[in-house]
Amino acid sequence: MSKENNSQPRKIKFNPMWLYAALVGFLVFLYVTGSTNIKDPSKISTSTFRQYLEMGLIDRVVVYNTTEAEVYLNAAALKQPAFKDVAKGVFGAPNGPHFYLDDIGDGETFQKNLENAVAAKKLKDYNFEKRSDWGEILSFLFPIIIIVIFWLYIMRRMSAGGAGGPGGQIFNIGKSKARLFDEKSDIKITFKDVAGLEGAKEEIQEIVEFLKNPERYTNLGGKIPKGALLVGPPGTGKTLLAKAVAGEARVPFFSLSGSDFVEMFVGVGASRVRDLFKQAKEKSPAIIFIDEIDAVGRARGKNSFSGGNDERENTLNQLLTEMDGFGTNSNVIVLAATNRSDVLDKALMRAGRFDRQIFVDLPDIRERKEIFEVHLKPLKKVEDLDTDFLAKQTPGFSGADIANVCNEAALIAARKNKPAVDKQDFLDAVDRIVGGLEKKNKIITKEEKRAIAIHEAGHATVSWMLEHAAPLVKVTIVPRGQSLGAAWYLPEERQIVRPDQMLDEMCATMGGRAAEKVTFDTISTGALSDLEKVTRQARAMVTIFGLNDKIGNVTYYDSSGQAEYSFSKPYSEDTARVIDKEISDLIESQYQRAIAILEENKEKLFQLADILIEREVIFKDDLEAIFGQRQWQTAEEADKQL
Repeated sequence: MSKENNSQPRKIKFNPMWLYAALVGFLVFLYVTGSTNIKDPSKISTSTFRQYLEMGLIDRVVVYNTTEAEVYLNAAALKQPAFKDVAKGVFGAPNGPHFYLDDIGDGETFQKNLENAVAAKKLKDYNFEKRSDWGEILSFLFPIIIIVIFWLYIMRRMSAGGAGGPGGQIFNIGKSKARLFDEKSDIKITFKDVAGLEGAKEEIQEIVEFLKNPERYTNLGGKIPKGALLVGPPGTGKTLLAKAVAGEARVPFFSLSGSDFVEMFVGVGASRVRDLFKQAKEKSPAIIFIDEIDAVGRARGKNSFSGGNDERENTLNQLLTEMDGFGTNSNVIVLAATNRSDVLDKALMRAGRFDRQIFVDLPDIRERKEIFEVHLKPLKKVEDLDTDFLAKQTPGFSGADIANVCNEAALIAARKNKPAVDKQDFLDAVDRIVGGLEKKNKIITKEEKRAIAIHEAGHATVSWMLEHAAPLVKVTIVPRGQSLGAAWYLPEERQIVRPDQMLDEMCATMGGRAAEKVTFDTISTGALSDLEKVTRQARAMVTIFGLNDKIGNVTYYDSSGQAEYSFSKPYSEDTARVIDKEISDLIESQYQRAIAILEENKEKLFQLADILIEREVIFKDDLEAIFGQRQWQTAEEADKQL
């Protein structure tokens, strides 16, 4: 069948705007053509009218309401040069009226004069008519009506679509921007799609169950919490949990962001809060989810110099009132998510508003395996893919990071024209996300390449010789992102960290610069990221965790987040000097320790560097071939022996 036979004529959709446009055009046409004249007739006096009447120039006269008259000239008069500029009719037709009298004087006298003119055959005809004033009234009101109709149309168009439309932001600016989900919506995510987060899911499920079956709890005298706050690092699944609630709950679910309350106009935020809770109460029982609530819920008086009349604070005050104040409805439950619970206002966190704080932490190895299994479902992968191995290779990864790894692995496999995604693709994806894109074509001289190899070999050597340093996975001197080389380790997932563990990690981090010093008797700028890391660790040991003998069991960390608004340090200048010295001594001691380790293993360091220069990438097996079996076992290796 040909393409022409398959093609179907396009159906033209009816648009009511066409009808409006045709109606307006028709009214304009009537307004223009409704009068019989293009040029208005000229006004003449009664004496001039009598003169024209005596001269036989008038064809007929129409008298309206016995007060005014229209005068029509005959054909002979219109041919005279004196009347060439008289009013013409539509399209130039000489049908008049050509003159008019606004006051005919005495009606009986005027009629008698007309009768005499007809009898003398100086006037063809005349007649008396009654005319309503509606014509003049409509001709005056018509332009106003057109303007009003046009204005109403513009207002309707600008306010169409509610607050989400382009004009709605102006005319519905005080309306809530919340998106409503219900059982008919397209939200298909349920708690089965949320891997890990068992504790958080249990508490969230309890809220959903209460809305489905409230008698189960109220029969025992219990009350459901008015609000639950999801707290955790970015990417851990807080918003995903809320989507699962929207998919599971059989009640209206209002979803919006904390920034949706913030506007440049005074009073808008509070108005949107009122409108949101009004809608929720009308559809109660209902759930409201506010993502990134710290945008509006920050502690009052801390982030502004405008005093108590701050617009954001007014919005927060209204939110506090709606959540727990006079006239509140207990059938409206508020869920919120934030990464910064420390900056939230205390009044927002108290019992009666957000009764529960649900912590959504980074997943452990078991939860990472479950998350991988969820994100691997849509991928075309090899059959023997080990999800346990993938979970071990991604310590510290959030759920969003794991989703990114799976997607990046699929892209890498497609780039290599593979039929399925395999283990190496996932390893390359982890390297790509952690270290950045490989830059094999980057111009590096031989001297620079050797210096990079020595630096990375120093990291690998020192970490291999330390008990608490993270075991090595891979070392490469291929540039990635902004780094010229990188070493991958598999850190143990510890719940608590001891001083010797932190010191070993700092020593391994300083191994790169120490190797440069041992080999070249000089140092370079290549250790910038290492210095940042050890400085951060040393400062934490001294000022946060109280692991320094000189400072003692003191912490200067403020978990409430209030310290960031302070203009002064929580310690004296003398203490600041001691802190600076202790941080410097900690870093320097581990640097010297790394130098001592490398001096003892100098030949093995060079041997490892040579292999790196030759292969550009080395693995754990290469270190075992050079240094022998590592003295200390990881927790995983110890578990295998048991």
